[in-house]
Amino acid sequence: MELVAVAAVADNLVIGDDGDLPWGSLPEDKKRYRERVADDPVILGRRTFELMVDDLPGRAQIVLSRSERDYDVETAYPASGVDDAVAVAESLDADAAYVLGGAGVFEAFLPHFDRMVLTRVPGEYEGDAYFPEWSDDEWALESEEPFEDFSIQEWRRRPDDGGG
Repeated sequence: MELVAVAAVADNLVIGDDGDLPWGSLPEDKKRYRERVADDPVILGRRTFELMVDDLPGRAQIVLSRSERDYDVETAYPASGVDDAVAVAESLDADAAYVLGGAGVFEAFLPHFDRMVLTRVPGEYEGDAYFPEWSDDEWALESEEPFEDFSIQEWRRRPDDGGG
């Protein structure tokens, strides 16, 4: 199963500020993001889930939380960590699972991602949540599609050459 990060990221890696996007709404990006994750499970942290609960993405939501939780949403599944979340996604017969954040969830999953689909928002913004830094040695930029206020980049993890 493929694990894919999906995030909107500023030049300084800011992804959020007090539960909001610091740059405001990007309707065209939101539409594309919704289409991308619609048929697959998404993995997200509890706070991100709670922020999105009225408009949940994906066909199932795997919610990471350090404490036992029961969600009053039929399509939500609890998970205690990365391995548990992956096992839940695999139990749903998913070919891919999209990781939507927040910052701590992206950090935990970074070593496990196969791809990253990043909306790059030009500029530096104030914020309290950041996407983790990654090494260009481990990732290759496969495509970039420009739009008026952003671009969408697709990154793929480079194959491990077995050395080291």
